[in-house]
Amino acid sequence: MESIVKLWFKNGRIYILTDQGNTYSRPLEAFPLLLEATPEQREAFEIGSDGDDIRWEELDEDIHISSFHETAEPNSDNPIAEVFHRFPQLNVSEMARTIGINKSLLSRYIYGIKKPSAERTEQILNALRQLGRDLADFST
Repeated sequence: MESIVKLWFKNGRIYILTDQGNTYSRPLEAFPLLLEATPEQREAFEIGSDGDDIRWEELDEDIHISSFHETAEPNSDNPIAEVFHRFPQLNVSEMARTIGINKSLLSRYIYGIKKPSAERTEQILNALRQLGRDLADFST
């Protein structure tokens, strides 16, 4: 198995170079914690002793080399991604908490890494609709 010897970030992507001379890349959207991290946090990584994984201690994020072998790019063609892109002021953490799902999972839906089921899509859209109703009913 190949081992990671170098890692870098460029143009919204994460790259690795392996001991066999292969370069692999994934968009940062594939790793929401890295996407939201500061450049300093992204640079604070360690390549595992076997060379097959990368660890960001501060972010509590681990990525295995196999994640770079995936050929499919994220596809954010779903209603959840649409609404969060249209309304970037929505707080992903708070919406995930309100819905009762993990922020990382909601981020994966938004960035097109994972496609929500029809039931999950309806659950999320209903929570967003309720937020809209609550805002409309707000009075000072």
